[in-house]
Amino acid sequence: MSGATRVRAGALLGAAGTPHAERGGRHDGGDGVQHRAGLTAAVVLASLLAIPARPQVTAVGGAPLIVVPEPVAAKAPSPAFVPGALQPPRPARGLTWEDVPDDAGRAVNLSWELSPDDDGIHALVDGYRLMRAESPSGPWTAVDSVTARVATGRDQSASLRRDVPYFYRVDTHGPGGVTPARSVTGPALASSQWFNHARWSVLLLTMLFFAFVLFFVQKSRDEGRKPFLRRIPGVDAIEDAIGRATEMGRPVLYVPGVQDIDDMQTVQALIILESVAKTTARYETPIKVPVTYPIPFTIAQEVVKSGYAHAGRAERHDPESVQFVSPEQFAYVGAITGVMMRDKPGAHIFLGAFFAESLLLAEAGCATGAIQVAGTANADQLPFFVVACDYTLIGEELFAASAYLSGEPRLVGSLKGADLTKIAIILLLLAGCVLETFGQHGLKQWLATQ
Repeated sequence: MSGATRVRAGALLGAAGTPHAERGGRHDGGDGVQHRAGLTAAVVLASLLAIPARPQVTAVGGAPLIVVPEPVAAKAPSPAFVPGALQPPRPARGLTWEDVPDDAGRAVNLSWELSPDDDGIHALVDGYRLMRAESPSGPWTAVDSVTARVATGRDQSASLRRDVPYFYRVDTHGPGGVTPARSVTGPALASSQWFNHARWSVLLLTMLFFAFVLFFVQKSRDEGRKPFLRRIPGVDAIEDAIGRATEMGRPVLYVPGVQDIDDMQTVQALIILESVAKTTARYETPIKVPVTYPIPFTIAQEVVKSGYAHAGRAERHDPESVQFVSPEQFAYVGAITGVMMRDKPGAHIFLGAFFAESLLLAEAGCATGAIQVAGTANADQLPFFVVACDYTLIGEELFAASAYLSGEPRLVGSLKGADLTKIAIILLLLAGCVLETFGQHGLKQWLATQ
């Protein structure tokens, strides 16, 4: 028989130690024993050869013959997976780009089709690397990388320039190496948009704020008087302190913080300085203003001069009343404490940005017996001013003091506009809480920004 293996049962039985008729064994009824023995040997041979088919038994010349089918060839492995070999993965394809909407032209979205080897089973792909170049021939720079089974990425690197054409490709890397894409995509442009449609709520609240400010500025100008502002005890105490220094015949010490003009607290302190200088000029009380930086020094000179001019006492202005000390923090503090101990001012006014020097100044001033008024927006320094000063402006009261003292329509309008905008935001938050309680998410989604 062709295509089969023929084995005599007697040979198999002899190899297995089974009695055979030709060796003098007992037949027990003819060919039955040989037939059963042949089947047993066929099963043993089939298990050794991993043959799933059942052997066939035929008789040739009176002796049983086992016909075993040829072993079935094992299925060839998939070309994508060869056991024991590390092969580079097949490349990804279909790379496309899209400009990120609602941005300033600083990012590009990229998407592609996964590599055929990225099936999540054979681990032939570790991830993908996005490459960028200014020409299709390179040189290429890696801008992003993602793990396997991810087909999207974004180029938002710092080197990306707006409105510059770029070319992209995606490289597939795995244990067997890196396979670049067979084609590139481009030119891709990252462009900026005029409006960010995810921030309509910010635009509306900003317009609402400016509407409030313009309304109250115009109202202040039309009425010709200062609109109602809540009284702040610390601001009222400034004039009282100047009056006490006048009664004692001592000067007023005004410290506008330790920061430069780029700090908003310094700006507010210099605005308040004009009102203080106007009051000291009216009371004919000397004022001393030590300053840390050159620009605030120049502004303080002009502000004090303007205050005396507005009070009708321009001839009594002392150009030496404003002094440049030092931008070094503790050198500045040492100079001020020396003024406190030598000149014994009757009133100390600390308004602006203060840090570690706040307690040194407040304690030294308290030791001289002067009345002290302080104010800062640095919350961590407020406790020192509260315990060592007579009056303290807390947080936003420092910014409100300039409008309160001057009555300038622009400052008053800004203050009242900011207050009404805060009220509107609080009402929106309360409305959002109520709507969320009842499962309505529209307001929250409208207020959300990217």
